[in-house]
Amino acid sequence: MSRPCILCCAITGSLPTKANNPAVPITIAEQVESSHEAFEAGASIIHAHVRNEDETPSSDPEKFARLKEGLEAHCPGVIVQFSTGGRSGAGQARGGMLSLRPDMASLSVGSNNFPTRVYENPPDLVAWLAGEMRSYEITPEVEAFDLSHLLQAIRMHRAGELFGKLYVQFVMGVKNAMPVDREVFDFYVHVMKTRAPEGEWCAAGIGAAQLTVNEWAIAAGGHTRAGLEDNVRLDRDRLAPSNAALIQRAAELCEKYERPVATPAQAREILGLRPAGV
Repeated sequence: MSRPCILCCAITGSLPTKANNPAVPITIAEQVESSHEAFEAGASIIHAHVRNEDETPSSDPEKFARLKEGLEAHCPGVIVQFSTGGRSGAGQARGGMLSLRPDMASLSVGSNNFPTRVYENPPDLVAWLAGEMRSYEITPEVEAFDLSHLLQAIRMHRAGELFGKLYVQFVMGVKNAMPVDREVFDFYVHVMKTRAPEGEWCAAGIGAAQLTVNEWAIAAGGHTRAGLEDNVRLDRDRLAPSNAALIQRAAELCEKYERPVATPAQAREILGLRPAGV
């Protein structure tokens, strides 16, 4: 295959701390530096959360604004993707940063179980977040933790409720949600090909499954995500030294399957995003 593969780097997330791995970037300066390294390793999307000084999750728009400014200055052309995930805030606070007009933002279109709680995404909040993304011309990255989420994303896109090109990420390996299951993965790919052939998809594996899902996605012609949000280790015995190291592993898999790593400009074209800086 010669089709470019988009590599997304999930740099921080809401859960990993420096106690888990000292390389987890917490401050804005650390996040920009870590993103730059991942960008140099091949990441064309930076999936971003922000944190408070005590490492707890935040949805502070001012922090997102400073991070966006830093990413645009130090990673020219990179696709900035903000998280609207539920660990960072409640209700509409989850989308309070969308007025900053990032290129993309994550969107969960349904609820599911997480390791110790229910990840709540009620229909009215989903509709509001999708509406804000339409208002600010932000392409959603729909995070599918369950088959119903994939089908709902396709329905919403057909109904004109999602801005831009359909882009769905299969999230596999979260405890109590969708496990890392090759048969399920293959069915997800089949659903996208048959029901949303105009769309694009990627896949993310959580924890030890990250490398496995990276390889499945790259081999199957999709895009993939890596980074310290999802996995803080290289293997059972070694912590990942950086986000860049995890992106580099994915880039090596691209070489194995003869797929070029997408540049930011190529990724923007594939995803139908506006040019950088517009």
